[in-house]
Amino acid sequence: MKTRKFLSIAFFGLMLGVTSYAQKSVMVGGAAMYPTKNIIENAVNSKDHTTLVAAVKAAGLVETLQSAGPFTVFAPTNTAFDKLPKGTVENLLKPENLKTLQTILTYHVVAGRMNAADIANAIKEGNGKTMLKTVSGGTLIAWMQGKDLYITDENGTKAKVTIADVNQSNGVIHVIDTVVLPKQ
Repeated sequence: MKTRKFLSIAFFGLMLGVTSYAQKSVMVGGAAMYPTKNIIENAVNSKDHTTLVAAVKAAGLVETLQSAGPFTVFAPTNTAFDKLPKGTVENLLKPENLKTLQTILTYHVVAGRMNAADIANAIKEGNGKTMLKTVSGGTLIAWMQGKDLYITDENGTKAKVTIADVNQSNGVIHVIDTVVLPKQ
């Protein structure tokens, strides 16, 4: 009986430790991303995501990304936006391009919370790749090269996940090194 009680306490302690570990903050863009804050509350503090935050604001998506979700967001860095042709970001931020901007941003979002292990399992079950339906209605293909996780857009552009599993109160962010675009 004492052994069973000890094992129960040990199992509970182990699970509590795993939960605590999964809920630790992650550093992104020089700022701690707290799992108790929502996607927007965290993203505004990342020096690496100022372009993304400006685009989300211009697209009127702040309220959506502050809602309960959950969402899985593939968040391009400022450097990822810099890879786009000169003037692209400025053009997208114009009021007349609101719909296009919203479509591009929601193409980086999948409904539900998918951490890297969930995506890796789906890739394994899919014999090396899995299709992710985006909020915009498009499709991303997730795949792995070694231990690295990648997504490919409908145009064949690939983006590497550089920081995975940035837990939020309303989902999870995976930082990516390239902006992905829906088929146009």
